[in-house]
Amino acid sequence: MPKVHFITQGCSSNARESEIMAGLLNNSGYDIVKEENNSEINVVNICTVKGDTTALREIRRLKKMHPEKNLIVTGCITEGIVPKIKNIDENISFANTHNLGRISTVVENSLNGTVLELLDKRYEQKVNLPSIRKNPVVGIVPILNGCNYFCTFCSTKLVKGKLFSYPMDAIRQDVKEHLKSGCKEIWVTSNDNGAYLVEQGGKQKLVELLEQILSIPVDFKLRLGMMNPGNTITILDELIEIYKNSKMFKFLHIPIQSGNDSILKSMNRKYNVEDFIGVVSAFRKEIPKITISTDVIVGFPSETEEQFNDSLEIIKKIKPDVLNLSRYAARDGTIAAKMKQLPTNTLKQRSRITTNVFRQIAYENNKKWLDWQGKILIDEKGKEDSWIGRNYCYKPVIVKGDFKLGSEIDVKITDFTSFDLRGEWL
Repeated sequence: MPKVHFITQGCSSNARESEIMAGLLNNSGYDIVKEENNSEINVVNICTVKGDTTALREIRRLKKMHPEKNLIVTGCITEGIVPKIKNIDENISFANTHNLGRISTVVENSLNGTVLELLDKRYEQKVNLPSIRKNPVVGIVPILNGCNYFCTFCSTKLVKGKLFSYPMDAIRQDVKEHLKSGCKEIWVTSNDNGAYLVEQGGKQKLVELLEQILSIPVDFKLRLGMMNPGNTITILDELIEIYKNSKMFKFLHIPIQSGNDSILKSMNRKYNVEDFIGVVSAFRKEIPKITISTDVIVGFPSETEEQFNDSLEIIKKIKPDVLNLSRYAARDGTIAAKMKQLPTNTLKQRSRITTNVFRQIAYENNKKWLDWQGKILIDEKGKEDSWIGRNYCYKPVIVKGDFKLGSEIDVKITDFTSFDLRGEWL
């Protein structure tokens, strides 16, 4: 039985696609192993959303460490990265995110010495498929593929293609299967959850989908992933109401990208700063302790010092709990890649300043949880004898003790950092 190992980069959607490919291969008679040293073939599921560097570095590392082993590259493969990968090794096979259902064919051919390049766009339904979950208590459920935005800095549209939402019944069934097999958390994920079913008549049906999932008569927690502000505003009131359901983690991931309207326009983001503030304010009014996660890009082409400071001011104003900070990097085929780029030193400096500002905010945010008592769901093994659990706002709480994944325990917060809370078992 040939042994296959997966290396996964990027978002939860990529993580789920690796789980599906592992399941499909396992059904085809392959043995999925946890260590790359024990495999006969390695599959690296790459992410190119923030550029090619990380993906290419990992491919070079794998070829250097295991030159004798077959290598397959899957995931978000841009047109521009293919020749760069071939320069590393022309015998590498490809299966992009649209061809994960054909992974067994690619592996079989690779082992037989035949190189395949499956890079066409095939709109596959990525639910109700065999899988091997990395975390036995977390079920990742994709609800759509693609994006209805076309941001000038982003390669997602180029890689993922047009918006393609999956049927509501199929998604609900996928959730039920995860829960039946022991999951305690469901992560609803996609490139933009707020766009669910927009391509089928223009009306968003995310709230209806969430109602269908939450109606499943099982005890679990649901984490809703990223939604762009422009697709959140039109369903704001209904969304806030659904968030009040006890099964929903009070966690909102809504990217702003820039605190300056002119930069947002250059990014083609389809909303302005006030729209973003309005969404966050509305949620906080109804759910005061909600965890706010946002994304910011510093150093977008043409961003002035004043425009950068606008982003800093927005961060200081909304005080997010989570900040996904990126230094702008040109992506092949995007409009922004053709614009005049800012010096690397400027990007590094702005990134450093933003990080320092945010860490202080995060520290003060977490300080407010000191002495809180309540339940957490253990969903991750920590270092040594520690475990990581999530409270109702999806705040990470580190505890020590003899627990297991999926346990729900009562804790008291006794300490904190900028990154997490520290608790004692009650």
